[in-house]
Amino acid sequence: MAEQNQTKPKFRTSIGGQALIEGILMRGPEKQAIVVRSKEGLVEKVEELKLIRDRYPILGLPVLRGAVTFVDSMVRGVKALMYSADFFPEEGEPSKFDQWLEKKLGSEKLQKLVVALAVVLSLGLTIGLFMILPTFLAGLLGRFIPNVVVHNLVESVIKLMIFFGYLLLCSKQKDIQRVFQYHGAEHKTIFCYEAGLPLTVENCRIQPRHHPRCGTSFLFVVVVVSILVSSVVFSFVDWRNVWVRIGLHLLLLVPVVGVTYEFNRYVGGHDNPVTNALAKPGLWLQNFTTNEPDDSMLEVAIRAMELVIPEQKGKDEW
Repeated sequence: MAEQNQTKPKFRTSIGGQALIEGILMRGPEKQAIVVRSKEGLVEKVEELKLIRDRYPILGLPVLRGAVTFVDSMVRGVKALMYSADFFPEEGEPSKFDQWLEKKLGSEKLQKLVVALAVVLSLGLTIGLFMILPTFLAGLLGRFIPNVVVHNLVESVIKLMIFFGYLLLCSKQKDIQRVFQYHGAEHKTIFCYEAGLPLTVENCRIQPRHHPRCGTSFLFVVVVVSILVSSVVFSFVDWRNVWVRIGLHLLLLVPVVGVTYEFNRYVGGHDNPVTNALAKPGLWLQNFTTNEPDDSMLEVAIRAMELVIPEQKGKDEW
């Protein structure tokens, strides 16, 4: 059976997902589905996808589409995460401040405000932790650094150490470990679908949990691309001024994310020794962000996948 699968043309789907609290978000070419295993059973929510680049075609151009897709995915991901969290409320009554906000704004406006704040905080944490903090720390060592090449090297090492440390810390959190199990279930289900096998728990269980088109791999490549780009740019500017470096990092953020998106599209769409080698670091990092799921988690992932597979065969091809 394995030999037969190897001779078949490999199908790569554009369907992707995100692990939630006791659930999974799957996003296809036409719609997205959220499936949560609540105390009462599986809860499903399906929405038609309306992309901003459909209204503004210029945002669908290469490089630009990467930044737009990243922000759009983050907004949808935060909304889905909050939706799943609502099925597992914390014990006790809301605080007086929460009650006051809901009374003043209403539940719908309050939810939009919370989503907006969560997206801003997530972006701020990502930029601050992986870009501004390494630049600032390297700047503190500036007086001991002899030249721009060494400075760029020191900043790059600090950036990678923070990134790896962050993933390691997250992987040790007990509350996050079940989310990472759902992450593994998402990958296994996508692999099963791409292999052309029936979407059953048995078929999904035997699939790998590391997928080359994962968000973990994307973030790692963002860090690497930012290191390469900044190493070139800071060879021509006042590299000792920490505020200049931080400002340029922020200006370069959109092209860095855009180039990373195009890189991942290319690597994810090709299977050869070069692209396989380029994908290996990201696959290895998924040891920190995915865990082996149980059968109930695979059931959730399978249902989410079934809800977003397009009726027209091949419409979701990568």
